[in-house]
Amino acid sequence: MTALPPTAPLREGMTIDGDWGRIEVIETPGHMANHLSFVWRGALFSGDLVMGWSTSLVSPPDGDMTTFMASVARLTGRTDRIYYPGHGDPVTEPQARAAALLAHRRARESQILTALQKAGPATATEIAQAVYTDVDPALMPAAARNVLAHLIDLDERNLARALDAPSADMRFEAISP
Repeated sequence: MTALPPTAPLREGMTIDGDWGRIEVIETPGHMANHLSFVWRGALFSGDLVMGWSTSLVSPPDGDMTTFMASVARLTGRTDRIYYPGHGDPVTEPQARAAALLAHRRARESQILTALQKAGPATATEIAQAVYTDVDPALMPAAARNVLAHLIDLDERNLARALDAPSADMRFEAISP
C-alpha cells in the first residue's frame, strides 16, 4: 500500500493502491477549484460535482462555471457504471445524468441571457429572482451564486459584460450579437 502523508496533494492520474484495489484520482474542478473525484472498481465517487437529486452549487470565486461544465462534460465520455455522490443516492445512469446536468445548465444560461437582455444592467440577485421563480426563498442566495457563476462565464465568453468591480452585487449587461 502506498502511504501518502496528509500534506501531499492528490493530482490527476495519481493512484492509491491497497489490498482492496486501486483508486484513481480525477481532477473535476468547477463546484470548487480543488474538487476531486475518485474511481474504484468501475464506480466514480463524484462528490458534489454530480448528484442525482439536485444540481451542484457553483459559487464564485472558488466555484467556476466554465470548469464545472468542462468537468461534467468530461464525465459523459467515461464508462463508469455508477456514481456515488457526496450527498444523496447513487446515480445508476451516470452518463445520462451528467448529460442532463449539462443540458440543464445550458437551459439556465439561456434563461439568464434572456432575463439580462430584458432587465438591462442587473445583479445576479435580480436575475436569480427573475429566473428561479419556483425556488424556496431560503434558497435564493444559493441561486444567486449560481447565476453569478453563469454571468462570469458569459462575461469571459463575451456574451455579457461586467459593469462594476468584482463583488456579489456587481452589475452585468448583455452584449448584443
